[in-house]
Amino acid sequence: MDPVDRWLRRRHEEFLEGDAQQRVRGLVAASWTRSIAAGLQSDTAAPFAFQDGELASYRAEHPLAAVFPMLYDVLGRAAVDSDCVMAVGDSDGRLLWVCGRPDVLRAADGIHFAEGAWWAERHVGTNALGTSLELDTAIQIRSAEHFTVLVQPWSCAAAPIYDPATQRILGVVDITGTADAATPQSLAMVRAAARMAEAELGRLMVLRTVQGDAGQRIQIQALGRPDAEVRIDGHEFRLSRRHSDIVALLAEHPEGLSSEELSDGLYGEADHRSSLRGEVTRLRALLGADIVESRPYRLRHDITADWLETADDLDGHRLSSALRRYVGPLLPQSDAPGVVAARNRLENRIRAAVLQTHDVDLVVAWTRSYAGVNDLGAWEHQLALLSPTSPLWPAAQAEVRRLRTDYGLSTFRTP
Repeated sequence: MDPVDRWLRRRHEEFLEGDAQQRVRGLVAASWTRSIAAGLQSDTAAPFAFQDGELASYRAEHPLAAVFPMLYDVLGRAAVDSDCVMAVGDSDGRLLWVCGRPDVLRAADGIHFAEGAWWAERHVGTNALGTSLELDTAIQIRSAEHFTVLVQPWSCAAAPIYDPATQRILGVVDITGTADAATPQSLAMVRAAARMAEAELGRLMVLRTVQGDAGQRIQIQALGRPDAEVRIDGHEFRLSRRHSDIVALLAEHPEGLSSEELSDGLYGEADHRSSLRGEVTRLRALLGADIVESRPYRLRHDITADWLETADDLDGHRLSSALRRYVGPLLPQSDAPGVVAARNRLENRIRAAVLQTHDVDLVVAWTRSYAGVNDLGAWEHQLALLSPTSPLWPAAQAEVRRLRTDYGLSTFRTP
């Protein structure tokens, strides 16, 4: 008898011993045959596919990054409640995201079911994630149906996710656990999650097409705000503090920034590139992978930003327009070094222009603003430009006296 046939017969007998009502399904037996032909052993462990740092950059650019937050919301939370883990892999069976409760994740890590591991059937034998990709269909694998003994305490269900434009497999979504993962409901859940991911990818594709046809523009408002608001052709996104910092830095550098440069601008000298990759992944999922590019990190398409338009006004000697736009500092609550530098640079440029102008109305506009109300130099400049007969002169004189006293300077003498 052929060695493969002997092995398959022995495995079939093991099934019968475990449950007299069970029979080896044909698709499982076929998968065992492929696993043996690939040279795998029954104690084979899944290898890891990425070197240090490669996984984060690879998955940040993967199309499924745009729908991973949705997959986690509709399936990952259910996995946590069921003592399971949810995994999302690429079309080659490499695990890009694995999420669940910490104790369950630690147990899954013991069989190398972890981010970066390679669960294609040819690497680890019969399993739902790898076999679903091999057969191009949703599938459930119960514990004893796994090829390797390491995985047999677990059961899993997985379904491929297809590109709505090409219908090629983009990746796979999987739920892995104990008894709960072996139920028909688990298979139905992963099928539904995969279809929802495809629907969302299709929606994003249509949206990008429509926006592209309309001449897509990104509008960013961040002056005088604790966080940035991004508008992309009528769609508004209010960003978190950290995402606001990232968008501001990328808008400041349209040529793009390396991961090290962007990390320095966000966190300073400390190396937080691993944290940065996660933040950029979430930002790309929110705005679209075509909006936030990688290698280098940069924003695509035409960008308008209120503080950049203010700077353009200053370049063009349009101080009146600059003062109208300047409703407050750039992200005033941000402590990101790059944002702080950009904030100070713009405010210093405006102040310098105010101190050089002889248009008293513009100086008055500055001293009435949030940024200029305590600017002693601007108040003294205003007082010098005003006629003593001006109705504004007494107030300006009083403010100069107040500020000089507050700053501990010598007594001001009235001209």
